Amino acid sequence: MPRAALPALLLPLLGLAAVAAADCPSSAWVQFQDHCYIFIQAVTAESIEDARSQCTDHGADLLSIHNEEENTFILETLQKQWKGPEAILLGMFYDTDDASFKWFDNSNMTFDKWTDQDDDDLVDTCGFLQTKTGEWKKGNCAVSSVEGTLCKAAIPYEKKYLSDKQILISALVIASTVTLTALGAIIWFLYRRHSDSAFTTAFSVAPRSPYDDGCVLVVAEENECGIQFD
Repeated sequence: MPRAALPALLLPLLGLAAVAAADCPSSAWVQFQDHCYIFIQAVTAESIEDARSQCTDHGADLLSIHNEEENTFILETLQKQWKGPEAILLGMFYDTDDASFKWFDNSNMTFDKWTDQDDDDLVDTCGFLQTKTGEWKKGNCAVSSVEGTLCKAAIPYEKKYLSDKQILISALVIASTVTLTALGAIIWFLYRRHSDSAFTTAFSVAPRSPYDDGCVLVVAEENECGIQFD
């Protein structure tokens, strides 16, 4: 078997192991730091409550942003990968009791990029991320004109609608993948060790002359005598 054959056979196993160890649930999600994000385009939200339920159905919540790096990541991913609309609903609401905006996921409001500072009559006011500039803008919570919902889930991702049977199957698949990968690595190590040993043995035996040392000496003496007679 060629030396490159076994590594080629191990690549699918290693790929499965990498997928099994991934932090986000599928390739539809995108990871940034310790969170996973997904942009849901297929279903149109008729209200902010409807948009939030789309996220909670996936074990997530509406988008919250906590620093400039995260805001930039969301902006770039919307432009390059998700091809999002001009505005995305932020997962916040205006709390009239505290006269301040709060995130639905109960995280602290430590960052903002408001373009408008008008704080008059903020009842039923929501926040929107402008996907061309990355700035935030206040608007009415009627989101029927917004296409798509951006959701965010903390790692580890918890898929709450998975049954115990599905969780068991997933665990067995991961365990089998890791076992097969380890077994393949052992087989490859033994194969390489055997190949290197055979290669060393083949070249460690020096070729022997068809004449022993005595014959070589006699032949040399005859040649020397022949030269003297000449």
